[in-house]
Formats: sequence, structure tokens, C-alpha cells
Amino acid sequence: MPPKKKKTAFVMSKRRRSTLLTLCLLIVAAVSWLDQGLIKPSRQIQTKSKEQTKVRDYEKYHEKTFTVLKVVDGDTIDIDVPDGKSNHTRIRLIGVDTPETKNPKVGVMYFGPEAADFTHESSLGKRVTVYLDEDSTRGKYGRLLAYVKLPDGRFLNEALLSEGFAYADLRFRHSFYNKYKQLEAGARGQKKGLWKKVTHSQLPEWLQRKRPNLLL
Repeated sequence: MPPKKKKTAFVMSKRRRSTLLTLCLLIVAAVSWLDQGLIKPSRQIQTKSKEQTKVRDYEKYHEKTFTVLKVVDGDTIDIDVPDGKSNHTRIRLIGVDTPETKNPKVGVMYFGPEAADFTHESSLGKRVTVYLDEDSTRGKYGRLLAYVKLPDGRFLNEALLSEGFAYADLRFRHSFYNKYKQLEAGARGQKKGLWKKVTHSQLPEWLQRKRPNLLL
């Protein structure tokens, strides 16, 4: 009798292993099906939607001229064309980051008001031409990402960097990434604008992390 019990136990154990293996294979097959049948199409839809938005933005804004209705901050303006449910389009200047003046998390940063005043004087009420980048036309919050050409021929993005009112935004790649780094370096070398007295603790948090030795 004992040998038969052992044999039965062995057979039952083998059956359990076979059942578990079958279940595992079914689970793997189901996950694979979900990946192909649900997740992948979702990614394709997102990509397609992004491309459609890009095409629409190019047709609507690229190389076209608008009036600046409002200066939100040094690197953010509103122009006189509807965008979705809004009666204006909000533009985030691509490639630059000016010190905050309206962000409740950080308050008014060093040289923020000066940067906002520069953008205000340079663009408010003026006709500006919008240029979009090749890679992306919308930012994290749905704002239009753009290079803005002023009536005098300067690009507002570049003027902010050259005069020391902004940092080159190195968090995201764009067509003039290296050029903007050089423009910032030039202003920093000449101690223009904020670079005359800014301290490490007054830099944006992302810049403190990304370039800890910037002011050394």
C-alpha cells in the first residue's frame, strides 16, 4: 500500500504541474493578446493624434502673423487667434526658461519681473510672426511651443537669452538647442541681466540639478 500512495502522490503532483503550466501559458497568451489588441492600438492612436495636431498647428500658425494680446510671463504670451475653447492662443517660447513670477509653488523668482517687463515692452500689442519647430508643437499643458519673431526682426526667444533675461532650457531638445546654449553662455560671460548677481540658490530647481557647477 505505501508504494501505491507514493505513486498516487507522484501522479497528482505531476498533474498539478501540468495544470499550472497550462495556466501560465494561457496567462502569457492573454497578456500578449492584450498588448497587441489593446495597448499597441492605444499607442498608435496617441501617435496619430499627435501628428494630426502637429499638422493642424502648422497650417494655422506656422509663419503667420498675429497680435500679442497679453504677456503672461517672461516666456509666455497670448496671441489673438482662438485655440480650442479659448478665444486666444497661449504660446510658450520654446528653448528658453525665464524666472517665474506667477507660479505659486516658487513665488517671484530673482529677475522674474525684469524678464516679464522685457517681454512686455518687446511684444505687447505688436504684430509678431510665429514659427513652429519640427519635432513638437505642443507642450505639457497644451500650450503652443513657438519661436516668436518681433517686428524689428529679432526673435524674442533669442533676445531673452542674449540680454540675460532667460536660461537656455536644456530639458527638451529643439532645433536650436546648441545655439541657445551659446547665446546663454555669451550673456553669462558678459554678466548681462540676471547673470550679474544671480546665486546658485536663485536658479530654477531643474537647472540646479542639471548644471550644479554652472556658476563656478
